[in-house]
Amino acid sequence: MKHLLKLQDLSKEEIIQILDLADQLKYERKHGIPHKHLEGKSIGLIFQKSSTRTRVSFETGIYQLGGQPLFLSSRDLQIGRGEPVQDTARVLSRYLDGIMIRTYEQKEVKDLAEYGSVPVINGLTDYCHPCQVLADLMTIREKFMVLEGLKLVYIGDGNNMTNSLIVGGLTMGMKVAVATPQDYRPDEEIMAWAEQNPDFTWTTSPQEAIKDADVVYTDTWASMGQEEEKAIREKAFAGYQVNSELMKLAKDTAMVQHCLPAYRGQEITEDVFEAHADEIFEEAENRLHAQKAVMVTLLK
Repeated sequence: MKHLLKLQDLSKEEIIQILDLADQLKYERKHGIPHKHLEGKSIGLIFQKSSTRTRVSFETGIYQLGGQPLFLSSRDLQIGRGEPVQDTARVLSRYLDGIMIRTYEQKEVKDLAEYGSVPVINGLTDYCHPCQVLADLMTIREKFMVLEGLKLVYIGDGNNMTNSLIVGGLTMGMKVAVATPQDYRPDEEIMAWAEQNPDFTWTTSPQEAIKDADVVYTDTWASMGQEEEKAIREKAFAGYQVNSELMKLAKDTAMVQHCLPAYRGQEITEDVFEAHADEIFEEAENRLHAQKAVMVTLLK
């Protein structure tokens, strides 16, 4: 494992190793046990897309690991003024020990890794969100103690979260069911890969997908950069709200996950969100621990 560009690059064994290390780092943090695995190392955090959880969790995690985080906004970098990604990669590799980037195009992440000489971590692209799904898997495993055999259901927009959840869930031996409108299906390459697996189903019916679910996942209907489509999307996703009626079709023990920010009254109702708030905010906290595990794995 040289980089974390997308979950497809990781084997089941590599994901387990990251999750086990994340559990250990979380335990050590809770008990005040220092773990300065990145002492003396500097990690650049490039943000083409702004963020709350990604920035705070990475900066805090690097600090807790003894390293130095450098926040690099695209407004402050020459990359934001047209410098080729490959040039930025080669320059930053001479200063830094690692790079995290949160951006739009997956190609930018790929180019950073190809032309740079330090580990690159994908903090989010329009194609995938691997760090979030590692935190999700960690949270699910904390509740159920296993991943294999559980049914993971995603309801809503077939976006970057859906793409990574499909890959992460199936790789870990979960059953994955996805419900999206016909015009908002997940990425076609992801679908072609997933449809070879008998544990995967896609449908336009949330009621069909959620039956006997162990984990119910949803996300905003309009991601960053899609604000102009908000009214169109609200109409398209009108039947895809995670509410108490829909949750009755899941198992009584089902947990709810949301990568945040959540828009109560749209993709999820206030009552369902608050009933599962502890699980959702544990998931948010686990971004910190999972990302620390990724950085230790790549940089130690």
